[in-house]
Amino acid sequence: MSRLAAKHDAINLAQGFPDFAAPSEIKEAAVDAVRRDVNQYAITWGAKSFRDALAERYRDVYAMDVDPELHLTVTCGSTEAMISTMLAIVDPGDEVVVFEPFYENYGPDAILSGAVPRYVKLHEPDWHVDTNELEKAFNDKTRAIIINTPNNPTGKVYTRAELEAIAALCQKWDVIAITDEIYEYIVYGGARHVPLASLDGMADRTVTINSLSKTYSVTGWRVGWALASEELSSAIRKVHDFLTVGAAAPLQEAGAVALRLPASYYDKLREGYEVRRDILVKSLDQAGFRCYLPGGAYYIMTDISGFGFPDDVSFGRHLIEKVGVAAVPGSSFYHLPEDGAQKLRFTFCKKRETLDAAAKRLAKLTEEA
Repeated sequence: MSRLAAKHDAINLAQGFPDFAAPSEIKEAAVDAVRRDVNQYAITWGAKSFRDALAERYRDVYAMDVDPELHLTVTCGSTEAMISTMLAIVDPGDEVVVFEPFYENYGPDAILSGAVPRYVKLHEPDWHVDTNELEKAFNDKTRAIIINTPNNPTGKVYTRAELEAIAALCQKWDVIAITDEIYEYIVYGGARHVPLASLDGMADRTVTINSLSKTYSVTGWRVGWALASEELSSAIRKVHDFLTVGAAAPLQEAGAVALRLPASYYDKLREGYEVRRDILVKSLDQAGFRCYLPGGAYYIMTDISGFGFPDDVSFGRHLIEKVGVAAVPGSSFYHLPEDGAQKLRFTFCKKRETLDAAAKRLAKLTEEA
């Protein structure tokens, strides 16, 4: 969709990358690290300065006891953290529970690991988990479950009750939970992110995956991490070493600075994204979309059935070529394309002027009607 957007000079509300600058403090820290010649390999599982900063952050924000020497593996983005984890803990023939709609990598990661994905639907309009359906997905072959909260593409923030239900099943069936928490600070309406690893009995059976990308608007830096028990981390580190050796050394030094930004930074981050969310929701509503209001992350899933197009791909192309706005077809978030055939996902991690320009173009849809 990004390639089509560039081809047709459309406003890209498809791919989740900010079109505004990263914080100056961390950019300067990256430049400083390069100038100090931090340009060779860091320790394979991550620079000590960065791991120490991560451990401090988990202690200060979530009261989690994290040993930076034993529990953290720094990776080339959360994408690598996920596949390193899957390859480390999953054997061919195992089953992995995946909630859908899902971020596109999860199903393929399970398949690349030799596992069989077992899909469990999140139910509209609030994308809740049906605990009965979830229980039926667990069996003696279940090795892992993947949870993304706050969620891409829906914006769902899992409730403590939902996480406790997942935790109980993981403990009952001896299953590892893999949580993608990359949008942890981007939550709205008083919601609070709860790390699954912080729940009773889950510290040793949870792999928490995260990255600098979304919180600090540096999606191109590709610095992520996996937090897990010593036993799980040992396996993840071995796979990571053979996949990529290590993440960029100077950017890890800058990451240590980022993780120590004051609380006011995270408050402004949330407030800024909530304003952007409301702007885009209003524009989409006025253009005829039915929006699912996100409680976190920076995406909006929409229902496009009112426009009369046969599927999401044809409408997505129309939106790019005739209206000048790009979104992601909903079918890419489901293992059966027909389940997302009347949905599109938009992102609002853009400047105010970008969203205002998109609103003007989206207004063309009401003129077509």
